Amino acid sequence: MAEHELGAREVEALRQIRNYYITNGEFPSVRKLSALIKYKSPRSTFLLIQKIVEKGLILRDPDGNYELKDDPNDLQSETTVDIPLIGSVACGAPILAEQNFEAMVPVSRKLVAPGNKYFFVRARGDSMNLAGINDGDFVLIRQTNTARNGDAVVALINDEATIKQIQYEDNYVILKPNSSSKKHMPIILSGEFQIQGVVVSAIPKIF
Repeated sequence: MAEHELGAREVEALRQIRNYYITNGEFPSVRKLSALIKYKSPRSTFLLIQKIVEKGLILRDPDGNYELKDDPNDLQSETTVDIPLIGSVACGAPILAEQNFEAMVPVSRKLVAPGNKYFFVRARGDSMNLAGINDGDFVLIRQTNTARNGDAVVALINDEATIKQIQYEDNYVILKPNSSSKKHMPIILSGEFQIQGVVVSAIPKIF
């Protein structure tokens, strides 16, 4: 279906539905979509969904459940999902994570998996440069509180965040730098930290 066949409100609704589905793994409720597109009337939102159904971009089964039609020839806006940029994280000594909303960054759906939550942080420092994470890079993080041995993670230590490679030992955990600089030292912990997410990829500094 060509882009000109959808109105501006339908395009925005479809974009929000796609974003919600990617991050939550399900179709948003009418009330939730109303909030996302800033509609006061759930009925108006329902009618908007019906228009998109009639144009073939959303499918509705006999039980009234909705499903997105995954067609590569659909709107360009359907090929990306908005990921929040929430602040900065150290790639050196841990510093306080700046949990400040900065922007929404469009990302290809091929880089994210439905049902997972993602966020971007700006890397600070050079302690992970041999892992391809450099100062100022945008680092795409899959939100989770668990990680496998060897994963690069965002770890929160006493409300301060850092990106390091995690290594599990019998009685402790090591957060290891991966740097060309010898000044960076591993952080050895006995459990007093939280994993905030696992690094998916690093994108060179954009702005």
